[in-house]
Amino acid sequence: MSDEERKSMDPAPEETPDLESGGGVAPGDTPPDTPQTSGLSHEQPNRTKHFPAGGVGAFLGVGLLVIAMLVIIVGLIVMVL
Repeated sequence: MSDEERKSMDPAPEETPDLESGGGVAPGDTPPDTPQTSGLSHEQPNRTKHFPAGGVGAFLGVGLLVIAMLVIIVGLIVMVL
């Protein structure tokens, strides 16, 4: 979001009535609301219930690395003894 868009969304204190010089409001006054821009522009796709293939590959890769490190550590310990 650019600075210009951000400025246009927030109320300008110098142009908004009922704001005091420091930007506060007098007791009993309601401060101006910032416009909302949230919401979906289109329908989101449904989630799948199965685990993605990339996740399975990542788990297998990490598991193989852990096993390899354990084998190396055990081998080093056996060599020292």
